[in-house]
Amino acid sequence: MARQSRDPARDPARGRAGAPVLPPLLLTRPAAQGDRFAAMVRARFGPDLPILVSPLIVPEFLAPPLPADPRGLIFTSETGVEGFARLWQGGSRPAWCVGDRTAAAADAAGFDARSAAGDAAALVAMLRAEAPPGLLLHARGRDSRGDVAGTLARQGLSVAEAIVYAQLEQPLSEAARTLLRGTAPVAVPLFSPRTAGLFAAALKADRLEAPVWIAALSPAVAEAAGVGRPSRLAVARRPDAAAMVEALARLAGDAQP
Repeated sequence: MARQSRDPARDPARGRAGAPVLPPLLLTRPAAQGDRFAAMVRARFGPDLPILVSPLIVPEFLAPPLPADPRGLIFTSETGVEGFARLWQGGSRPAWCVGDRTAAAADAAGFDARSAAGDAAALVAMLRAEAPPGLLLHARGRDSRGDVAGTLARQGLSVAEAIVYAQLEQPLSEAARTLLRGTAPVAVPLFSPRTAGLFAAALKADRLEAPVWIAALSPAVAEAAGVGRPSRLAVARRPDAAAMVEALARLAGDAQP
């Protein structure tokens, strides 16, 4: 269920002295990640920024069979860590992770995590360089971009996959649609091509015509969001939450584009 932390119909927030001005923010991430990002945004833009949380996807955890004894794990999302940890009873293993947040989740779950501090390409490069022996298991979602396991297998590593979760689509809440029917700008950070595509489709299907300011995690996300014809668009300079906050600041005119 969508949760509204402030009244989104209020005027755009003015934060602490000198903070940039940002219009009401619509978060479409799953609730846990959305709440964490909201705290980061308010730290930058001030505590009175109106934020509406309306997830477009929610995780459903699955129970696939797992290899008996993988020597190492590959994680490309925090949700993958959670999904695998729900199933695994085999103790700690080395875990190669796409970024710092995923590595922190893997550490918390009891794995010996290391971070590629980037994207899937950085993760593949790290694994190629280290070339760990034995079977590696990529615990991932049903819908994913790229082919980490296949790419590594073609380069001589032994890699299997386990699909440990699916992200189920859900519609924008009525509160979100009401916000997007207005004439005032709405800031929307988008973290994946899939959610960007779902958001653009929702705008079109419901004829939601508020000016949207899109902060995109990557060029691929920006491309998917472009279908919705954002009135402003900024692409994060790194694929992480801190860079997304900076992209919002650029949208608000607080930094160089």
